[in-house]
Amino acid sequence: MPTWLLPEKIADVLPSEARKIEELRRSFLDRFRVYGYEMVVPPMLEYLESLLTGAGKDMDLRTFKLVDQVSGRSMGIRADMTTQVARIDAHLLNRASVTRLCYAGSVLQTEPSGLHATREPFQIGAEIYGHAGLEADAEIQELVLSSLELIGMKAVRIDLCHVGVLKAILQLDPVAKRDEDILFTLLESKDVPELQAISANYEPVVRDALLALPSLYGDLSVIEKAAQILPRTTGIQNALNDLQYLGEIAGKEHVTVDLSDLRGYHYHSGVMFSVFVDGLPNAVARGGRYDQVGEAFGRARPATGFSLDLRELARLMPVAERKPAIRAPWGNDPALRSRIRELRDQGEIVIQVMPGHENEQDEFECKQSLVCSEGQWILQNVD
Repeated sequence: MPTWLLPEKIADVLPSEARKIEELRRSFLDRFRVYGYEMVVPPMLEYLESLLTGAGKDMDLRTFKLVDQVSGRSMGIRADMTTQVARIDAHLLNRASVTRLCYAGSVLQTEPSGLHATREPFQIGAEIYGHAGLEADAEIQELVLSSLELIGMKAVRIDLCHVGVLKAILQLDPVAKRDEDILFTLLESKDVPELQAISANYEPVVRDALLALPSLYGDLSVIEKAAQILPRTTGIQNALNDLQYLGEIAGKEHVTVDLSDLRGYHYHSGVMFSVFVDGLPNAVARGGRYDQVGEAFGRARPATGFSLDLRELARLMPVAERKPAIRAPWGNDPALRSRIRELRDQGEIVIQVMPGHENEQDEFECKQSLVCSEGQWILQNVD
């Protein structure tokens, strides 16, 4: 096997793509900052008990595991950073007030999330802790939409769902409740024939509701339709009211509703959302409410947030233009070195040309050169 061969779905990030990812990272973090979000940097490795707390079976299967040679305990390489940030809020910061945190870094997953996805996403996200009201959900959704629009993403659409709808339906039938995991999978894939088969012995009102969920997809008018079709329980009505409120705040032109899009059902506790942009069939960002996670760290805190993969997003961005730079000769002249340092301090890119390599600035376009004229180093346009 060649020594340069990398594992499947693991790849190096070359200069042009790395530059796009870094520019996206800076744009997102700057955007988060003006909303009041503080950055944290969780570790790459944690003990499994902490890393997988509240993350669900799916995340367990996606986590690389190893044994700590110091303690002998099982450890995991993070496949997602959300639980880590919840641990920081609950156990380390331990604030009584609303806390806004953000993060950015690589994660490693045993399986890619999609056909063309990497197993080493560069995850960036933001979370609000300490407020159970819909105002926090609305802010998180506004933040992801505005961040994507800021970097030039067009036709950004947010797709809403709510854990409470399915949970309220299953409370009406203990037999259906026992099949919760299977029903979740079938609803997520909109497998109506299998739903019909498994629900044959359910209570009629529950069976009808489950079979209706895959078709409850579209604009905000779906919420009114769902209120007419689904059982009239308090849990369902509250969930639909939440969706109506958040959909109207986000702007009707940006919003769709899909009551069977239940990805993250076992992890989330309220509103869930997926964000789509032109050019990518899969959701570019996902998020929602997950109030129960902090409890495992000794402090239950309301929480909502979102995350996305910057490597995937970078592929949608146009090819980066070559950056303008200044070409300078290599030399030990103190005046030359002083002038180069002055230009770099001003934010200019100055590339000193190694002898014999005068035309090898692949990632940059040198439109000016430093030349010596009458003892002074001046800038001269390159023809």
